[in-house]
Amino acid sequence: MAMTIHVDIVSAEKSIFSGNAEMVFAPAVMGEVGVLPRHAPLLTRLRPGEVRVKLAGGEEEYFYVSGGILEIQPHMVTVLADTAARAHDLDEAAAQEAKLRAEEALKDQKSEINYARAQVELAEAVAQLNALKRLKKKGQ
Repeated sequence: MAMTIHVDIVSAEKSIFSGNAEMVFAPAVMGEVGVLPRHAPLLTRLRPGEVRVKLAGGEEEYFYVSGGILEIQPHMVTVLADTAARAHDLDEAAAQEAKLRAEEALKDQKSEINYARAQVELAEAVAQLNALKRLKKKGQ
């Protein structure tokens, strides 16, 4: 029997996923992190991006997170996300629109605050679109 690690993905609104996995990939601020069972303890911030959970048998689940905290223990991974959703629940048209809106705001920067907000919105929209793209590839 393959070794597994328990994974919990939660947002401020609700629990998104809870189950066992062979491996987890997450977008940490220092780069993507791959987590196997018995990983050394780690606590790090997450950037907007995709969390991939490799289930037993090789099937993968895809999730979008807007940022948050990743806690790794030898037998447990917890993703505490500001916002999280299953990739197939994302709205591609809304993400495209948000990306365009953020790009326009970056061109017409009027203040530091608006510029920073536009950068965050752009990063979140691009991360959503990337999660959707990977999900579509998987379906082919």
